[in-house]
Amino acid sequence: MKKLVATVLAMAMALSLAACGGGQKPSESTPPAAGSNPPASQSTSSTPTDAATEITAWIYPVGGWGDEAKVKPLIDQFTADTGIKVNLEWLAYADGDDKVNTAITAKKAPDLIMEGPERLVANWGAKGYMVDLSDMLDDTDKSEINAAALAACTSTDGKVYQYPMFITAHCMGINLDAFKAAGADQYLNLDTHTWTTEGFIKAVEALYAKKNDTVAAIYCKGQGGDQGTRALINNMYGGTFTNAEHTQYTWDDPNNIKALEQLKSMPGIAFDASLEGGDELKLMYQEILDMAFCWNIAQQLDPASAHGDPGKTMNGQEIICMNFPSPDGTPVLQGGIWGLGIFDNGDQAKIDAAKEFVKYMCDSENAAEAAKISNFFSARSAAEGADLSNIFADNAIMTDYNKVILPNLGDYYQITTGWAGARTEWWNMLQKVGKGEDIAASVAEHVANANAAAAG
Repeated sequence: MKKLVATVLAMAMALSLAACGGGQKPSESTPPAAGSNPPASQSTSSTPTDAATEITAWIYPVGGWGDEAKVKPLIDQFTADTGIKVNLEWLAYADGDDKVNTAITAKKAPDLIMEGPERLVANWGAKGYMVDLSDMLDDTDKSEINAAALAACTSTDGKVYQYPMFITAHCMGINLDAFKAAGADQYLNLDTHTWTTEGFIKAVEALYAKKNDTVAAIYCKGQGGDQGTRALINNMYGGTFTNAEHTQYTWDDPNNIKALEQLKSMPGIAFDASLEGGDELKLMYQEILDMAFCWNIAQQLDPASAHGDPGKTMNGQEIICMNFPSPDGTPVLQGGIWGLGIFDNGDQAKIDAAKEFVKYMCDSENAAEAAKISNFFSARSAAEGADLSNIFADNAIMTDYNKVILPNLGDYYQITTGWAGARTEWWNMLQKVGKGEDIAASVAEHVANANAAAAG
C-alpha cells in the first residue's frame, strides 16, 4: 500500500469525476426548521401578477446540466417559445445546500431547483417548502415514468415534490486487459456484464497472484463515491441498507457483515482511509488498481477522464462497465434520480410559469434534448408521443448501458430519514473495519448511531 498512497500524493492530473469524488453530493446541511421559518407562501402576502414573465432556476451541476454552454440553447428556446425568461444560477455541492437554506430563511428561494429526491423530497419538500406537482401527472405520465424514479419523487403522503427528468445506475468499472492478462476474465459474463460473488473472489485472487499488489480499494476517507462501497457490500451476499419503508437503517444485516468479513480477509483488497471515490478512479486510470467501485456512464463517456480517450486507461487499456457481484449474478444497483422542483414563494403566477418550464423539460418533445444534455437516461419512456426509450441509439456505449446496467436499478433508499448522518456513519465504520476492529461490533455501533439520529 505504500506504493498506492505515494501515487495518490504524487498525482496532479485534472479529472472530471461527476457523481464520484469531486462531483459527489456531500451530506445535506441542516435546513431551517419548518416551524421557525415557514414557507414564504405562509408568511408573506405578495400579490401575484396575472402572468409571470421571469423566473429563477438554481441548478446543481448534474451531468451536462452543469455546463452552461450545453444548457443555454435549450433555455433560450424555452424563452422564445413561451416568453418566459429564466435566470440561471449554478450551485456547487460544496456550499449549495447552505445557499438554498439561507435563501429559504430570507424568503428569497429560487422559483425552480434541479437536484435529487434526497434534497427536494426528503429535505425541503418534507419541511413544507416545495409545491406539490401531483396535478401535473396523469395516468399516462405515471405509466411512462420509471416506477422507481416516480416513487422516489413522491412523499409518504403522496405529494410529488420532484418531477423526474433523468436517471442512471451506478456500477463498477474494470480494466479488461488486466483481467485477461491474469486469466480473470473467465469469471465475467461479458454478454450481460454480470458475475457472481464466487467469480469476483476468484478474479481478485487471480489478479493478485499476477501483480502481487493491491487490486481494488474499499475507499473510506469520506463520503465521496460511497454509493460504490454500499452497493458492493450489499450485493455480495444479498444484504440491505435500509428497510423497504425507508424508516430504518439495516446494514447490520448478517449478509453485510459476511461481505465485510470476506473483503477484509482478501489479499489484494485494501481498506484505504486515504482515498475517496475520485481518488480510486485516478488509480484505475493509472493502472494501479484493476477495478473501481465508483463508476457510471459519466466516467465511461468522459473524454477528460484521464487523457482524452474515454473508456481507456492512460496507457490505452480497455475499461468496461460491470454490475456488482451477487450470489447468483443478479445485482441490485444504486441509482441517481434527478429532476425539477418548485419552491412555494407565494406568487401563483411564478409557480404557474415554473410549471411551464417543468412541462417543457420533462413532458414534451423537448424532454429528449433535456435528457441528452445530461448524458444520463431519460426518466420516462415517452413524452407527448415522443419516444424517449432509446434516445442514444447512435451511441454504442449508452446503448450498452441501457441494456445491461440500467435494468438493474434498485430501490432509491437515499430518501430515508437521517440520510446525511447515515453516510458519515458508514465511512467511519469502514475505517474501523480497515483498522482491524471487530466487524460485527463496528457495524452495530454505527448503524445504531444512524438510527438514533434518524429517530431524533
